[in-house]
This record gives sequence, structure tokens and C-alpha cells, in this order.
Amino acid sequence: MIIVAVCFMATLTGSICGMGGGIIIKPVLDLLGIMSVETAGFLSGCTVLAMSGYSILHIKMTHTSVIESKSATVLALGAAVGGIAGRELLIGIQNRGVDQAGLGTIQAIGMLILTGVCFLYSFVKHRLGSFRLTNIPMIAIVGLLLGMISSFLGIGGGPLNVTVLYLLFSMRAKTASQNSLYIILFCQVFSVVWAVIRGSVPEFRTSTLLLMAASGIGGSVVGRMANRRMDDRMVDGLLRFLMVIMIGVNLYNIFTK
Repeated sequence: MIIVAVCFMATLTGSICGMGGGIIIKPVLDLLGIMSVETAGFLSGCTVLAMSGYSILHIKMTHTSVIESKSATVLALGAAVGGIAGRELLIGIQNRGVDQAGLGTIQAIGMLILTGVCFLYSFVKHRLGSFRLTNIPMIAIVGLLLGMISSFLGIGGGPLNVTVLYLLFSMRAKTASQNSLYIILFCQVFSVVWAVIRGSVPEFRTSTLLLMAASGIGGSVVGRMANRRMDDRMVDGLLRFLMVIMIGVNLYNIFTK
């Protein structure tokens, strides 16, 4: 099944890079056109939730965590609230009469800009330097913006999280990967729970959800094994490769709508 393959490969590579996989799953599902934009976003979020939940649980149980608990938790809580705001913004646009094709185009343009900026930054980050943000209110605001953008675009956080962790918290690739997954987990939990409370869960087949979630966990298992064999340079290279693919997919989605 093509959905299973997409979810597995997305979460496998995403778990290595701290991308969650949503930035791959969402536009590819839009490209395939096998479900509505809203359903693709929700199921993508559930898949990322399963993957990040398993990843963080395993990290904690095996005592291999390099998560910076204080700053990452503040970021995660801010992202959770921002995720709700982003979802409400998405619903508001839909209520204004924007059809599925229009909504998909808006999200594709947003993801193209986001991925393009993160891709360019990956080549100049060593020359630009980085910061070490410690102010709690500022960290919360950064998290709020991360969650809002990610939720609106229907992705887990992807290269945006990793880029911000590089730039504002001076984290290396593999450390940023774990912290990104931690933030993604919080954001997706709140987003899914809020959708249930609000009654805005789109229609979908339960079997599709279970298959996607299982594929996400499977991808996380394999990705975790691969991550142990990779250094920071290899993780950076994989992240860049994935961003190039996603730039191409989003360009296709924009010009074929």
C-alpha cells in the first residue's frame, strides 16, 4: 500500500533528522490526491504523534536522552498552544469559502518558503553563528510561533524546529533531532486532543489511521537504529537531501492545482 510506504520512509528519515515526517507525508498525500487536504493533515499529524511518542519513550527508557528539559519543555508547551491557534486559523480560512484546492495551494506555498529558507540556512549556519536563548518568555514565544506555523501547514515541525534549535539554542544535529521530536510530540498531542474536543476531526477510515500510525512507529524503530550509526555531518546531509525533495514536491503541488 502506497500510504504505508510513504509513512514508513517519511518517519524513518524524519526520526533521524528530527523532522517528524509530517513535512514529507502531508505534501506527498496532497500530490497523490487520495484524500482531502484536511484529512491528509489530520492523519499526517496522528502518524507523527505515534512516531514521536515511540521515539521519546524509547529515549527515556534507554537513558540516551540529550533533551534539554527546561528549554525544550517551555518550547514544547508554547508549540502546543501555537498548534491550537494554527489549527483555528486553518479552520477560519476554510469557513471563508476557500476550497480544498485553494487551501492545498496555500499550504504548499507556505511549505515551499519554509523549506527553502531552512535549506539555504543549512549552508551558512556555521558562518552566521548561533545564540543561546535562556529567557523563558522569549522561549515560550518562539515555541508558540513554531507550533502555529507547523499546525497551519499540517506538518510536525520538520526543518523549522531543527533550524531554530541550531540558531537560537546552539544545538548540534543529533541533539537538535531529539529536542525537535520532543517538541513535536507535545504539539501533536495537543493538536489531536483539541480537534476531538472541538469536533473538527475529518472523516477517515480507521484502518487507514492504524496503518499510518503503525508505519510511523516502524519507521521510528528503523530510523533510531540508523541514527546510532550516523554522525552529525551525515544527519545534516540527509536533512538537506530531504529538503530538496520536498521543495520539488511542493513546487509540483503549487503548479498543478
